[in-house]
Amino acid sequence: MKKKDIKILLVDDEPDILEIVGYNLSNVGYNVFTAKNGTEGVAKAKKHKPHLIIMDVMMPEMDGIEACELIRQESDLSDTMITFLTARSEDYSQVAGFDAGADDYITKPIKPKVLVSKVKALLRRLKKEEAQDQVVTVGDLVIDREQYRIVQNGEERSLPRKEFELLSLLTSKPNKVFKREEILDKVWGNEVIVGGRTIDVHIRKLREKVGDDHFKTVKGVGYKFVL
Repeated sequence: MKKKDIKILLVDDEPDILEIVGYNLSNVGYNVFTAKNGTEGVAKAKKHKPHLIIMDVMMPEMDGIEACELIRQESDLSDTMITFLTARSEDYSQVAGFDAGADDYITKPIKPKVLVSKVKALLRRLKKEEAQDQVVTVGDLVIDREQYRIVQNGEERSLPRKEFELLSLLTSKPNKVFKREEILDKVWGNEVIVGGRTIDVHIRKLREKVGDDHFKTVKGVGYKFVL
């Protein structure tokens, strides 16, 4: 992917930050959008679907923590990387950011060249996640995404396509809670109209075949794969 195709959303209530950081990122070729508060940031994230969001924590109308939580509820933004850019360095602020779904944390002040280098590193991480290996090992499972098969403790197991795709999704990020809406969108998409009960049935079958301990239900939210 060329730099001009990489979309970065910068969210901060300080005009100087928007101007300086925005200029330096645009100057190296990135496609930069800006927003001056969390409310506007969420709206522009939904509109532009950026690859990376750089967001302040303390902002008027809606702070960065709440904005991050709202963005993480959007299934088509689940792969967007979010990093906080803020002058606050207290541990509780960083913990709150990560709990809200942030991927990283950058403390102001930071030199423009250092920030650009940090952004490049974050985007390299994103590229690696997108270029997922076709054969991966997760705990006691070996998952071959190309051949739609799994091997567990040396024993090959056969799964129907949707069960395999659901397992592949959950194991792509162990311990991450996948919301039911995201699971329906990524596994079933627009193929057929299905309800939440469909997910429950497939999870039950996976528990029977792969092991109950690997799957945790987060009531009212969704499911996650645990090691």
